[in-house]
Amino acid sequence: MTASTAMLLPVAALVEHPWRLPVPSFGVVASMLAIAALSTALAYVLYFRILATAGATNLLLVTFLIPVSALILGTLVLGEPLVASQLLGMALIGLGLAAIGGRVPRWLAGRLGRWNWRMANSE
Repeated sequence: MTASTAMLLPVAALVEHPWRLPVPSFGVVASMLAIAALSTALAYVLYFRILATAGATNLLLVTFLIPVSALILGTLVLGEPLVASQLLGMALIGLGLAAIGGRVPRWLAGRLGRWNWRMANSE
Protein backbone atom coordinates (compact mmCIF):
# COMPACT_ATOMS: atom_id res chain seq x y z
CA MET A 1 0.00 0.00 0.00
CA THR A 2 2.87 2.33 0.71
CA ALA A 3 4.44 1.70 -2.69
CA SER A 4 1.17 2.26 -4.53
CA THR A 5 0.60 5.47 -2.59
CA ALA A 6 4.09 6.69 -3.46
CA MET A 7 3.54 5.89 -7.13
CA LEU A 8 0.11 7.51 -7.33
CA LEU A 9 0.94 10.63 -5.33
CA PRO A 10 2.59 12.50 -8.26
CA VAL A 11 -0.27 11.53 -10.58
CA ALA A 12 -2.85 12.73 -8.06
CA ALA A 13 -0.94 16.01 -7.62
CA LEU A 14 -0.88 16.61 -11.37
CA VAL A 15 -4.52 15.71 -11.95
CA GLU A 16 -6.26 17.06 -8.86
CA HIS A 17 -4.09 20.09 -7.98
CA PRO A 18 -4.59 19.66 -4.23
CA TRP A 19 -3.01 23.04 -3.45
CA ARG A 20 -6.13 24.68 -4.96
CA LEU A 21 -8.52 22.78 -2.69
CA PRO A 22 -9.60 24.15 0.69
CA VAL A 23 -7.77 22.78 3.72
CA PRO A 24 -9.80 19.97 5.29
CA SER A 25 -11.07 20.49 8.81
CA PHE A 26 -9.71 18.65 11.82
CA GLY A 27 -12.80 16.40 11.87
CA VAL A 28 -12.22 15.32 8.28
CA VAL A 29 -8.55 14.54 8.89
CA ALA A 30 -9.37 12.69 12.13
CA SER A 31 -12.08 10.68 10.35
CA MET A 32 -9.69 9.70 7.57
CA LEU A 33 -7.03 8.63 10.06
CA ALA A 34 -9.57 6.66 12.08
CA ILE A 35 -10.82 4.87 8.99
CA ALA A 36 -7.26 4.10 7.94
CA ALA A 37 -6.27 2.86 11.38
CA LEU A 38 -9.42 0.96 12.28
CA SER A 39 -10.56 -0.41 8.96
CA THR A 40 -7.39 -1.04 7.02
CA ALA A 41 -4.97 -1.86 9.82
CA LEU A 42 -7.46 -3.97 11.75
CA ALA A 43 -8.43 -5.82 8.57
CA TYR A 44 -4.79 -6.72 7.90
CA VAL A 45 -4.26 -7.88 11.47
CA LEU A 46 -7.38 -10.04 11.31
CA TYR A 47 -6.45 -11.36 7.87
CA PHE A 48 -3.04 -12.58 8.93
CA ARG A 49 -4.32 -13.94 12.25
CA ILE A 50 -6.97 -16.00 10.45
CA LEU A 51 -4.39 -17.06 7.86
CA ALA A 52 -2.14 -18.39 10.62
CA THR A 53 -4.92 -20.26 12.42
CA ALA A 54 -7.26 -21.47 9.67
CA GLY A 55 -4.97 -21.73 6.67
CA ALA A 56 -5.07 -20.18 3.22
CA THR A 57 -7.83 -22.37 1.80
CA ASN A 58 -10.31 -21.62 4.55
CA LEU A 59 -9.38 -17.95 4.51
CA LEU A 60 -10.09 -17.61 0.81
CA LEU A 61 -13.48 -19.31 1.14
CA VAL A 62 -14.71 -16.06 2.70
CA THR A 63 -14.53 -14.39 -0.73
CA PHE A 64 -17.56 -16.45 -1.75
CA LEU A 65 -19.57 -14.51 0.83
CA ILE A 66 -18.94 -11.11 -0.77
CA PRO A 67 -21.84 -11.34 -3.27
CA VAL A 68 -24.12 -12.70 -0.56
CA SER A 69 -23.33 -9.83 1.79
CA ALA A 70 -23.72 -7.32 -1.07
CA LEU A 71 -27.18 -8.67 -1.87
CA ILE A 72 -28.26 -8.67 1.76
CA LEU A 73 -26.95 -5.16 2.38
CA GLY A 74 -28.52 -3.93 -0.85
CA THR A 75 -31.85 -5.30 0.28
CA LEU A 76 -31.68 -4.07 3.87
CA VAL A 77 -29.99 -0.70 3.37
CA LEU A 78 -30.97 0.37 -0.14
CA GLY A 79 -34.33 -1.34 -0.38
CA GLU A 80 -33.41 -3.29 -3.51
CA PRO A 81 -35.66 -6.22 -4.37
CA LEU A 82 -34.39 -9.73 -3.75
CA VAL A 83 -35.45 -12.06 -6.57
CA ALA A 84 -35.63 -15.84 -6.70
CA SER A 85 -32.48 -16.25 -8.83
CA GLN A 86 -30.47 -14.35 -6.22
CA LEU A 87 -31.83 -16.54 -3.44
CA LEU A 88 -30.97 -19.62 -5.48
CA GLY A 89 -27.45 -18.28 -6.02
CA MET A 90 -27.02 -17.63 -2.30
CA ALA A 91 -28.24 -21.14 -1.54
CA LEU A 92 -25.76 -22.62 -4.03
CA ILE A 93 -22.94 -20.60 -2.47
CA GLY A 94 -23.98 -21.88 0.96
CA LEU A 95 -24.07 -25.48 -0.23
CA GLY A 96 -20.70 -25.08 -1.92
CA LEU A 97 -19.14 -23.63 1.23
CA ALA A 98 -20.65 -26.40 3.31
CA ALA A 99 -19.23 -29.04 0.98
CA ILE A 100 -15.80 -27.43 0.69
CA GLY A 101 -15.50 -26.68 4.40
CA GLY A 102 -15.61 -30.37 5.25
CA ARG A 103 -17.92 -30.12 8.26
CA VAL A 104 -20.98 -31.53 6.49
CA PRO A 105 -19.13 -34.51 4.97
CA ARG A 106 -17.57 -35.27 8.39
CA TRP A 107 -20.96 -34.97 10.05
CA LEU A 108 -22.53 -37.28 7.46
CA ALA A 109 -19.68 -39.76 7.82
CA GLY A 110 -20.19 -39.78 11.59
CA ARG A 111 -23.93 -40.27 11.22
CA LEU A 112 -23.49 -43.07 8.67
CA GLY A 113 -20.82 -44.68 10.84
CA ARG A 114 -23.18 -44.78 13.83
CA TRP A 115 -25.99 -46.06 11.65
CA ASN A 116 -23.76 -48.84 10.26
CA TRP A 117 -22.62 -49.70 13.80
CA ARG A 118 -26.25 -49.92 15.00
CA MET A 119 -27.19 -52.09 12.04
CA ALA A 120 -24.25 -54.43 12.65
CA ASN A 121 -24.99 -54.75 16.39
CA SER A 122 -28.75 -55.19 16.04
CA GLU A 123 -28.40 -58.55 14.28
